[in-house]
Amino acid sequence: MKKCKTLRILFCILCPIVGLCVLYVLLIRCRQNHSWPDGMKKIRYAHRGLHDEERPENSLAAFRNAIEHGYGAELDVHLTKDGELAVIHDSSLLRTAGADVCVEDLTVAELKQYRLGDTEETIPLLSEVLELFEGKTPLIIELKPARGNYNALTCTACDLLRNYHVDYCIESFDPRCLIWLRKNCPDIVRGQLSGNLLKDESDETALSRFLVSYLLTNFAAQPDFVAYDCRYRCNLSLKLCRLLYHVQEVSWTVRDPETMAKLEAEGNLVIFENFGW
Repeated sequence: MKKCKTLRILFCILCPIVGLCVLYVLLIRCRQNHSWPDGMKKIRYAHRGLHDEERPENSLAAFRNAIEHGYGAELDVHLTKDGELAVIHDSSLLRTAGADVCVEDLTVAELKQYRLGDTEETIPLLSEVLELFEGKTPLIIELKPARGNYNALTCTACDLLRNYHVDYCIESFDPRCLIWLRKNCPDIVRGQLSGNLLKDESDETALSRFLVSYLLTNFAAQPDFVAYDCRYRCNLSLKLCRLLYHVQEVSWTVRDPETMAKLEAEGNLVIFENFGW
């Protein structure tokens, strides 16, 4: 009798634990076995182009430089006021162009009036970058929604990309962009961007940053790859995604050749910066 009571207690304790473990595994689920464009897994990606002081990040000069050295490129995309796609990392132009204005508040004509750093380089449109890369190296395109425009941004990007012969995949920190892709363009390779977001200042809530940091929105987005900050790749969710779902890991941002060699030996794709010349 005492033995039966003990077993019932153990059962009551173990059942919720097992249930939570199963739920966790389901929440971090990734899509499996979706084919990538040819060659995308055999190349390195220059972070915001292969840039330096004369060729600013996310400039046409930096992208040309990446192509000339045989690299693909990672780039960032925002939606302008008039519905075009601008290639720039920050929503604000303050850091890159010295102007306290936001991409989302500017038309293309207004955007083109600004210069990147102390150069004559302007902020490129995604269409201009795609023209450069047609028939050449591939792109990792990061969608950067702002003010709730994730659906419009993702839809506009997909409509534009259909017009160019460029190998690419799409990634975003915002799982809503990936959910849109899953529903509307399932053929496109999609990736969840993440890292230790709880350490970063952000307009997002602590809950949102926690969910994305631990890949707990994967069940809705079902990414083909996880692009994770290489400094924090000990994350349990990332390890389980690789172990259980065999997801492709993309490491950002790698800043020395030794780390790149180590990550590539483990099967990772790398987005690198400040070397590779």
